[in-house]
Amino acid sequence: MAHGATDAGMLRLTSADCCLGVIVRLQVQESSLKVGQQPARRYDPTPLREVAALTVTAEGVMAPGKDGDQIVDVHHRDHPASKQRLGVNALSIGFTAHYAAMRDRFGVHLSDGIAGENILVETERMLREEDLAGGVTIETQGGASVPLQRIVVAAPCVEFSRYVLRFPDDHRPDATVTEALQFLHQGMRGYYASYEGEPVLIRVGDRLLIAEGDTGTIRS
Repeated sequence: MAHGATDAGMLRLTSADCCLGVIVRLQVQESSLKVGQQPARRYDPTPLREVAALTVTAEGVMAPGKDGDQIVDVHHRDHPASKQRLGVNALSIGFTAHYAAMRDRFGVHLSDGIAGENILVETERMLREEDLAGGVTIETQGGASVPLQRIVVAAPCVEFSRYVLRFPDDHRPDATVTEALQFLHQGMRGYYASYEGEPVLIRVGDRLLIAEGDTGTIRS
């Protein structure tokens, strides 16, 4: 990406950067969204907590809580039941255009944020993994730049696919679940990203940017 380096792993944006959209939702997963035991394990979005700000660290994300405490995301390395995989899924990003496509296919019960991403960006574009391969940068309202790298597809699980279909928990998955999995793949459900700098606070209203040279075949 066409960025200039700064201290603490942050980047200085250049004129080659363009805005993908504004952050409209931030949230943490206080615990796993998959509950119960096989074969009746199911997706439950109850542990999602919407917040106004997130602290992004190399280990994952946290939300400032009351009395100075922190609400630690389940993908943070230090969560007692951490689901982090060697930093690959330390934080996640979703896009409102993807939610619109999911609602068109599966129904209005799929509200923005229900897939569990930490950062939701408002955009009319459909983003593929190759569109984001060079990384993205959050530009905070305070002027800081937060580079997110190693962006990979957040592969959908069977439990979420059942959820979008309202498929009975006690039924064996059939071809409709397989088709839902395929539709939700390739970034439809969102992306994982990594961050390597010092802790930084992001807020709703911050912007997500990408180098113009990296937008390639982004579809509107």
